[in-house]
Amino acid sequence: MSLGYAPNGKRRRPKVYGKTKTEVRQKLRDLKKEVQSGVKAPANYTVTDAVNDWLERGLKGRDEKGTIGKNRSMANKHLIPFIGKAKLKDLSADEVDDWLDNRAEFLGTRSLRDLLAILRRSIEHTQRRDKAARNVALLVTAPEGRPGRPSKALNLKEAEAVLAAARPSRLYAYLVLSLLSGVRTEEARPLTWDHVFLETEDGVPPHVAVWRSVRKHGETKTRKSRRTIALPRQVVEVLQEHKRWQERASKEIEWSPTGRVFTTRTGEPLDAANVRRDFKAIVSKAGLRPEWTPRELRHSFVSLLSDHGIPLDRIAQLIGHTSQATTEAVYRKQLRPVITEGAEAMDEIFAQRREVTAGEA
Repeated sequence: MSLGYAPNGKRRRPKVYGKTKTEVRQKLRDLKKEVQSGVKAPANYTVTDAVNDWLERGLKGRDEKGTIGKNRSMANKHLIPFIGKAKLKDLSADEVDDWLDNRAEFLGTRSLRDLLAILRRSIEHTQRRDKAARNVALLVTAPEGRPGRPSKALNLKEAEAVLAAARPSRLYAYLVLSLLSGVRTEEARPLTWDHVFLETEDGVPPHVAVWRSVRKHGETKTRKSRRTIALPRQVVEVLQEHKRWQERASKEIEWSPTGRVFTTRTGEPLDAANVRRDFKAIVSKAGLRPEWTPRELRHSFVSLLSDHGIPLDRIAQLIGHTSQATTEAVYRKQLRPVITEGAEAMDEIFAQRREVTAGEA
C-alpha cells in the first residue's frame, strides 16, 4: 500500500506485523479504512502524545499558569500515569470507564468531569489533525466521585478572631478587604492603588474599583464581576495604615514599582500559594482548624450580610453576580455609582460587636 510521498520525496509505504496471516490481513483492512477516511493514525501514537500535543498546541492564547497549568497538573497526576501508555487507536471505551472508576475513589465528581474533558478535548485535537478516527471518550460518562468539601463561612466571632490573629501579618490588610468587602482573592492580588480611593470626594464615599483579576489580560471572572463598591470605615483605616507602611518600606529597601496594593516585603506581586500557606498559619493562630482557605472569606462576607438582614439580591450585586452595566462604562476620573450597602452593614456589624466587647470588659 502506498500513502504517497513525504516532503523529502521518499515514498510512504506503511507496514503491519502480526503473528498470523489473519491478524496481518485484519490490520491491512483497518489501514485501508483509515486511508479511505483520510485519517493517518500513527501506529505508536499514545494517549500521552495526544494529551501533550493538546496542551502545547490546542490551548494557545490561554493563561499558562491558569488554564494550561491546571490541565497539565491534572493530566500528569491522574491521566498519563494510568492510561498514558495506551495506543490511541486501540483505546476502548471500557478502558476509559475503568480508569475513571479507579480515580473516583480519590477525586470528586467535578474533578472527574474535568479529567474526562481533558481526554475528550485531547482526542478531538488529534482528530482535527487526522491522527485519530474516533473519540471513544465521548462514549463515556464521568462517574460520581468522592463528596467534595463544602465551602464554609466564618461567623462573627471566628471572623474577629482571624482578623486579630492576622494583625501582625503582612496579609492583614488583604484579609480585611476580602472579608469586609467580598472582593475575590484573585481580584485583590492584582489590585493597584490607582483603583483604591480612601477619601470622600464630591459626595462619593471611599471605594474600590474591582476591574481586574489575575486572569489572562487582567479580565475579571465574568462581565458582571466588574464593579465599584464602597469601603467600610475599618477597611479604609487599615488600607491607609498599609499605604503608609508601603511608603516607608519603599524608602528603606529596594522596592519593585508595580503599584500593587498587596505585595511581598520587597514589593513583588503576591503568589496564590503563598497566600494560602500564610492564611492557614493565621487561622491556626486564631484557634481554628487550618483547613480554611482565603476564598472562604467571600462566603463569610455573604453569610454575615445575610445574617444582618441584607436582601440576597443586594448581596449578589455586591459580589458581582448581577448585571452592573453602569460600572462597566465608568473611568477612574469620573463619578462612580458606588454601592454602599455592604460598607454600611459591615460598619454596623463590627461596631455592635465592639460595643458588646467593651461592655463585657
